Amino acid sequence: MPLPLTATAAAASDAPPPEPPAKGVRSPVAASRAGLAATCAALLLILLVSVVVAIGLGSAVVTPGDTARLLWAALSGGSIDADEVTTYQIIWQIRTPRVLLAALVGAGLSAVGVAIQALVRNALADPFVLGVSSGASVGAVGVTVTGGLAALGVYAVSAGAFIGALVASLLVYVASAGRGGGLSPLRLVLTGVAMALGFQAVLSVIIYFAPDTEATSMILYWTMGGFGAASWGALPVVAACVLLGLAVLHRYSRALDVLALGDETATSLGISPDRHRKGLLLLASLVTGTMVAVSGAISFVGLVMPHLVRMVVGATHARVLAVAPPAGAVFMVWVDLLSRTLVAPRELPLGVITALVGVPVFIALMRHKGYMFGGR
Repeated sequence: MPLPLTATAAAASDAPPPEPPAKGVRSPVAASRAGLAATCAALLLILLVSVVVAIGLGSAVVTPGDTARLLWAALSGGSIDADEVTTYQIIWQIRTPRVLLAALVGAGLSAVGVAIQALVRNALADPFVLGVSSGASVGAVGVTVTGGLAALGVYAVSAGAFIGALVASLLVYVASAGRGGGLSPLRLVLTGVAMALGFQAVLSVIIYFAPDTEATSMILYWTMGGFGAASWGALPVVAACVLLGLAVLHRYSRALDVLALGDETATSLGISPDRHRKGLLLLASLVTGTMVAVSGAISFVGLVMPHLVRMVVGATHARVLAVAPPAGAVFMVWVDLLSRTLVAPRELPLGVITALVGVPVFIALMRHKGYMFGGR
């Protein structure tokens, strides 16, 4: 016969405490944390090696040793030989900001993809499902064709893309908010998809009426992505936005875990789904708009990378958000390297390569019997 509630509680209180792990044996939690730390350290090491190799490869090949030496000379203010000036300019002024920008964008897209999939509880969501990318592309192309924001000089196109992203986010928010101001995942996804299609229609109209081939080339660049316009001037803003976004997402990793379980569960655990969803929508829009402003629209990274990481470390967002950014950074560095070397001296759009890689990987994920989207 089962014990009464009081007797059960007394028995539990009289039970001996669980024995600590034997000396020299780590607890499962400590072992899990150690494994996560080792995974992150390995990815960061791979990222460092990838950056040095990618900076050295191109039309003018520089060995990793010479690349590291020239980078150290640039960072420490050291001297170089007179016959290395041209190589130094290529390494430091052209390739380094491009490779670093690729790493930042890859990390940002992967992290924002993790957040948005939890935000809308949809395994098919990515940073561009809310129409932010399409809005940014319209803003950038509109500035290019009309010559607007000319007072900002070389930053006019990036500013136009950022403004377009913010406008798209505002439209999605206003259109998807319910009467009480709440944001349901289904309304967000449907409104974002509709807005993205609307912005794509606007882009098609701009392409049709583009005054010259240069404007058309710029439009194609923004719709398929690329780091050809990377410069040291663009790095600080992108780095600040991406790193700040990563820090905020890590802080709200527990809330993302709860949001992924549903609004009723989140409310019962003391988390306001609408408040967190609004804040995360704003954060995702700001980070995505900043990245699209310097790289154009790059597909599949924010969709596929979160799922690949979940297969390795599980679905807990604190773990996924620790591994996804360096993994996405490594992936994007190598994608950018392929884009500028496969058909050199021409460059392939980044979106072409990410789609060629992402589509088969995504299909393989769907056919993987041991993995369910969003968990194991």
